[in-house]
This record gives sequence, C-alpha cells and structure tokens, in this order.
Amino acid sequence: MFNLWWGVLFAGVQFGMFLACYRLFGRIGLYAWIGVATVLANIQVVKTFELLGFVMTLGNTTYASINMATDLLNEQHGGKEARRAVWFGFFFLSVSTIVMQLALVFEPDASGGAMHGAMAQLFELAPRVAAGSLSAYLVSQVLDVQLFGRLRRRYAARNQFWIRINGSTAVSQFIDSLVFCAIAFWGEFPQDVWLQILLTTYLMKFVISVASTPVLYLARTFTFKDEPASR
Repeated sequence: MFNLWWGVLFAGVQFGMFLACYRLFGRIGLYAWIGVATVLANIQVVKTFELLGFVMTLGNTTYASINMATDLLNEQHGGKEARRAVWFGFFFLSVSTIVMQLALVFEPDASGGAMHGAMAQLFELAPRVAAGSLSAYLVSQVLDVQLFGRLRRRYAARNQFWIRINGSTAVSQFIDSLVFCAIAFWGEFPQDVWLQILLTTYLMKFVISVASTPVLYLARTFTFKDEPASR
C-alpha cells in the first residue's frame, strides 16, 4: 500500500508544479514543462515497481503531464501552438538522447569510474528502446493534438472540456503504449507478459490523465496580461 499512497502524493506534487509553471510563466511555461517532462519520464522509466499486484515502470505520471500541457495549449492557444509544442518536445528529447550517448563515450579516469557506471545505467539506451521512445512520443502526441481539435469542433461548449481532454487522451495514450511496447519489447518477453506490460502501462497513464482533469479546469481559469484569453 505504501507505493499506492506515495504514488498519489507523487502525482499531486507534479500536478501542483504543473500549475505553478503555467501560472508563473504562461504559455512559455508549458513549453518548458514539456521539455523537462520528456527527459524526466525517460529517466524514470528505467525503474520498475509493484503497484496493486502489478509490476510497472515509473514515469507514467510525468509522461501523462505532457498530454496535459499540449491539451491546455490546444484549448487556450489553438492547434498551431499545440503542434509546435509537440515538435519542441521531440527535438528536446532527441537532443538529450544524442548528447548523453556522446557523453558516455568519454573514458573516465580512475576516480570517475563509479559515476560513469551510474550515468551509463540511466542513459545508455538500447537502440530499440530509444527508437520506441522517440517514435511513440511523436506518433501519439501528433495524434492527440489532431483528436483534440476534432473533438473541440464537435464538443465546443466550455463545460465539455472534459470530453476533449479524456477523449483525445484515451486514444493517443493507447497508441503511445502500443508503439513503444511493439518496438522496444516485442520478442523480448513471452506474449502474455508483453500484453500485461502494454495494458498496465496504458491503464496507469489513462487513470492519471482522468485524475488530472480538475487540474486542467483550474489551469484554464488563469489569465495573463501579455497573452490572449481562451478562444
């Protein structure tokens, strides 16, 4: 039960930081959040833990917050800004991945061997995992922005914001999990284990996204003098 309650606190702290980032820095804060979250989520994913009898990877909360940022940008500033943020995050993730792979090539001295080993455990990615991470991010985020735009046209009322959020996320997060698991893990595990990883990863991301709905409703009330109000 410790992991469950700690996970609730972990999510609450990140939701609070998300709101603070947007309140303090506005639209630019959402871009910054996406850049930070893409890197942190890919560091956290190397750690596994047990929750409610299932083994899953860390990073789902942080990764789900990327959808929060793009959905809020789409709602408040339009699809063009949301698409731009997706490419910003993809570029940021690509740069951090490439730079850290190059950094690991340096030969450490006698005193730096332990630190090099720790860095290698965090950042030395298998090619399939790296390809899966980049592909899943780009495909799912582009899809999320497009779906949100379509749902906005069909469910345009302000009180239907929850439909736009959760409808786009339900589909895009499944595609994200499917693409990543297919590229990174297919053939590495028995099919039943692979399917469990896929389903638990997706369900965790979706539950977190649903839990974030009140956070996005609160964020939508923020106004900024130097930025246009909600469309």
